[in-house]
Amino acid sequence: MSLQKVSSARATLAEIAQDASVSTSTVSKVLNGRPGVSESVRERIEDLLHSAGYSRRGTAHSQGKLIELVFENIDSEWSLEIIRGVDRVAREHGLSVILTESGDRYTQAPDWIDGIMRRQPVGVILLFAKLSVDHKRQLRTRNIPFVIVDPAGDPDADVASVGSGNWSGGLAATRHLVELGHRRIAMITGPQEMLCSTARLSGYRAALDEGGIPFDPALIKGGSFHYEDGVAAGRKLLAMADRPTAIFAGNDLQAFGVYEAARERGLSIPDDVSVVGYDDVPTASWMGPTLTTVRQPLIEMAEQATRLVLALREETDPQLVRLDLATSLVVRGSTAPPKAL
Repeated sequence: MSLQKVSSARATLAEIAQDASVSTSTVSKVLNGRPGVSESVRERIEDLLHSAGYSRRGTAHSQGKLIELVFENIDSEWSLEIIRGVDRVAREHGLSVILTESGDRYTQAPDWIDGIMRRQPVGVILLFAKLSVDHKRQLRTRNIPFVIVDPAGDPDADVASVGSGNWSGGLAATRHLVELGHRRIAMITGPQEMLCSTARLSGYRAALDEGGIPFDPALIKGGSFHYEDGVAAGRKLLAMADRPTAIFAGNDLQAFGVYEAARERGLSIPDDVSVVGYDDVPTASWMGPTLTTVRQPLIEMAEQATRLVLALREETDPQLVRLDLATSLVVRGSTAPPKAL
């Protein structure tokens, strides 16, 4: 059977149902993310909704009073800071926040988008970069705006996003250590496919170049932005015959892991090794010694993303925005000049 595509930008559900050779109730099920529709029929209806330029009409008052916040995994203080920022702005507008886990970037749960279709939130804030073409189509045909926060990769040009200056943060962290007199400066990175990770590494290399320090690949250890990465990489780095006098960790969790690796070897921070983190989660100021780190304005990023998604909801011809907020170095007790000086 050939598929006729409706052409009106104001196509009705009845017209789409007729072209898809299904009932209007079946189209309604697809629109609202309800079960009882085969995957092939669902795809056919989604294609027709998209090709017709269908957009569910109505205001935010016809939808649930919800902002949906979608994480790959909710597993750290970083996540809590994002939640706090979204919740602040949501409360100002009389909205509630609902949290959804989509699964990690390798094994996304197949049904996370269906829950959004059923709940019909006022807007969606996503904590991952790669939103599939199909998912974008589904959100847009339901008139649900979406914004990505702290994108792991380079967001598509048709997606609004709020991030921070990762390159400048990596530069500031490493420059601080260079200015203290360190020459053997190691770095623990995040996944290579994540834009924030490669940008921080690029900033690190730029600071070394600026200080006339040769880049040494042996001083770079990879990870996944988890505490265990910091412990494992810290053990390797601190066991080197010519061990580094300073370590820049890709995030605070990794920096906390370096603290543990140093403790195991009987090394003192910052006397034997200086440590710099990234993010400035609340625990950074509770460590002993307190952690020098790059402050990523997580709460402010989440607030901006929430305001942006609400603004997109009100605009008839929304202008997509890509914001990068400034980072700043917070100097505390975990960094000092190397012993030799």
